[in-house]
Amino acid sequence: MTTTADAIAGRSAADTDEGVLGRRYRALTLGIVSVVSLIAFEASAVNTAMPVAARALDGIGLYAFSFSAFFTASLFAMVLSGEWCDRAGPLAPLFSGIAAFGLGLVGAGSAQQMWMFVAARGVQGAGAGLVIVALYVVVGRAYPERLRPAVMASFSAAWVVPVIVGPLVAGSVTEHLGWRWVFLAIPVLIVPPLIVMLPALRRMPAGQRSDRLDRRRILLALAVAAGAGLLQYAGQDLRPLSAVPAVLGLALLAPAALRLLPRGTFRAGRGLPAVVLLRGIAQGSFLAAESFVPLMLVSERGLSPTLAGLSLTGGGLSWALASFTQSRSWVEPHRERLVVLGMTLLAAAIALAPTVLIGAVPAWTVAVAWVIGGYGMGLTISSGAVLLLRLSRKGEEGANSASLQVSDALGSIVLVGVAGVLFALGGRAFVPVFALAAGCALTGAYVATRLRPRG
Repeated sequence: MTTTADAIAGRSAADTDEGVLGRRYRALTLGIVSVVSLIAFEASAVNTAMPVAARALDGIGLYAFSFSAFFTASLFAMVLSGEWCDRAGPLAPLFSGIAAFGLGLVGAGSAQQMWMFVAARGVQGAGAGLVIVALYVVVGRAYPERLRPAVMASFSAAWVVPVIVGPLVAGSVTEHLGWRWVFLAIPVLIVPPLIVMLPALRRMPAGQRSDRLDRRRILLALAVAAGAGLLQYAGQDLRPLSAVPAVLGLALLAPAALRLLPRGTFRAGRGLPAVVLLRGIAQGSFLAAESFVPLMLVSERGLSPTLAGLSLTGGGLSWALASFTQSRSWVEPHRERLVVLGMTLLAAAIALAPTVLIGAVPAWTVAVAWVIGGYGMGLTISSGAVLLLRLSRKGEEGANSASLQVSDALGSIVLVGVAGVLFALGGRAFVPVFALAAGCALTGAYVATRLRPRG
């Protein structure tokens, strides 16, 4: 009989030594899961501590920039990490990213003024961007193709516990010890995963390496990050003057993104371009809807913020379950069709959520919808990563993984921003927001039919 760990890792009893938790890969897998869990915990916990930190530092006016600094810096760092990985392997960018992430946490926790806090959040974002791309390259080079779905399932599983307990732990720490310890306590936990991972990383195949960094891609990434930052700034202030940074940001972002992502991405070219585009559509449509679910439940159905937030918890659990599903060996011949199913489920869930605006529909309908949507996202996101690594040529895993993460970020920034504008212009109407997100998810279902290359 296989153990629970064996089952999660997708192994049979005869093959336990070669599974992701077998002797050969155990240390690397546990290290990867630990690093992802720490990043996930920070991402979920910081939302709880941020309002208290902003008030303590007398920086409510810069509150939104605490988030935009993180995302803008991570967007640039993703591309830099991809180039760095393809040039020198993932070891240096991975450890540099973890160091930057820890330094940013210390800076945020010890900040005396709000501008220092925002700058530290930018350092955190840069570290997170370096790390996530480097981890994808590690998976592509250290694990055989048959084990990659299981590793991607572990990525999703690593988010489940932090998302559930992160806000509760952060709230308790903020209340009893102070908001600074939400940031200062995490760096201490970074060292053990590094020690566990290092021997396995040193044994990892080097792969093909280029002679130099592609400066053109790095400059394009800088333009994309600057453009995204300006768009986020404009989206936070809908005065007429905000049109200036919005236009400037779009002028920087659009042409740079066209050149930065794989050729054919925005026309859903078969194979790798469609995989990259799909990730942006999936992530953007999901977050655009999820961002407005708690507000809708609180303002229209009178739920408490706690209950409104709990309505989304089931989505995280079903996401992890779907990631486990796609790691099964019988899925492999049907992976592209599984992604079509995932995007269809996501579209249905987003369309179902705003039915609670009808008084006769119970409020718990949203929780059911998000379980369905989370399952769809688990099928889509994990399978997209597996397909990307399969379609990447040797020596291009870093650049392609960076493109995937950049698409994620751009999809989120653009669709969440457009949803916010629709919400404001519609007089705080929720239906246009969910209609936009559901329509994008249906578009993603079509794009998913183009994931398999010709021939």
